[in-house]
Amino acid sequence: MLLIHVPKLTNRLGYTLNVVFNHLLHAEHSITTDAQYFLQYGDAKLSYGQERLGDSLFIKSHSLLFETTIEEQEPRAECIDGQWVLFPVYGRDLDFSFDPLAATFYMVTRYEEYLPHHEDIHGRFLTQESLAYQKGFIDQPVVDQWAQMIKKKITERYPNYEMTKQNYLFVQTVDIDAAWAYLHKGFYRSTMGFARDIFARRDFSEVVRRFRVLTHREPDPFDSFDYILQRADGSHPIFFALLADYGTYDKPASYLNRHMRELVQHLDDYAKMGIHPGYNTLEQPQLADTEIKRLESIIHRPIIRSRFHFLRFHLPTSYRILKRLGINEDYSMGFADSLGFRAGISVSYPFYDLERDHEIELLIHPFCIMDTTLQKYMKLSPEEGLEQYKHLIDSIRAVGGTFCCIIHNQNLTDLYGWAGWREVYEQMIEYAK
Repeated sequence: MLLIHVPKLTNRLGYTLNVVFNHLLHAEHSITTDAQYFLQYGDAKLSYGQERLGDSLFIKSHSLLFETTIEEQEPRAECIDGQWVLFPVYGRDLDFSFDPLAATFYMVTRYEEYLPHHEDIHGRFLTQESLAYQKGFIDQPVVDQWAQMIKKKITERYPNYEMTKQNYLFVQTVDIDAAWAYLHKGFYRSTMGFARDIFARRDFSEVVRRFRVLTHREPDPFDSFDYILQRADGSHPIFFALLADYGTYDKPASYLNRHMRELVQHLDDYAKMGIHPGYNTLEQPQLADTEIKRLESIIHRPIIRSRFHFLRFHLPTSYRILKRLGINEDYSMGFADSLGFRAGISVSYPFYDLERDHEIELLIHPFCIMDTTLQKYMKLSPEEGLEQYKHLIDSIRAVGGTFCCIIHNQNLTDLYGWAGWREVYEQMIEYAK
């Protein structure tokens, strides 16, 4: 067993050791503040602090994990031998040129989002203000990489200490923002759709398509659910259903609609289900409770998973609300307009409330890429998009991490600018497997 010595076990330090050694490395370890016991210990050991204890492996500490308040930080990002690091340390005979534990805490807690920052038009943390985006390492799972550096140092120093090999995982998630393009919208919305196509857009091909779908002469272009299940090949994708009231940014089929309820029940039989809290839940959190209860009334089981629509959430309040509503897992940690690792990590990890300075029993599942990001925000071609998928998958495989992606059922069509992207999806699935 690996013994870790710390001069003082704070909430921040205990949380970080949990993330690194339990969630990333799955390493058997224990923690002590007893220096004498540590020095006499005869197996693998690691000391964390300002001075090395005995002949142990040593990480020189930054002050971050011994603080209890939120302050402006200077992580001083550097690229050393091709690896981006934060919080460099200096001294003689160091095993690490930076503090990987402080760096991990800074990234996974989203420390910078608690500091003054700008937001986009949807009230989201502005991607361009992220340190990882500014320095150009947002496409790398740096936290996973730092954990691998720690593992490598431990096994080199203590070759008899065996560490579990991390297994690469693939998690496919699907947001159901609009289950159908034309079907099951009701008389009023269908009539308004025809009127918009004729008088506003003057798109008569759309009029014809809408008519043919409504008269069941061709399938609805957004209905790709069975196709997704077939491609999943028993891997149980996770579907997030938007059940908010109709509005400017929320345009789902009604949760009272028989066809919508049957679809959700069908997906629940073959996959996992979660709630997709609507756009307005950021300002009106009581709506999230209403929408969760709607989904529970359809599938007759508690809802434990969530992803915010438009990825609109604020730290820490949004996660506090989810936990209070019985949500145990959230899949919102990522950026809408940029691919990569918002928290620098690929694997799931517990949420840490910086304001209250303690861990919350809410598991965060970060994603690193979304189909809409590639086509809408980055304006990539299908071929360029596939290369981005492969790049991220390769970087995650190298550290035994988790490749979690977001797709939308309505984007698996050749219409509305998505020509060629279904083939990208198919190739991505094969590559990711």
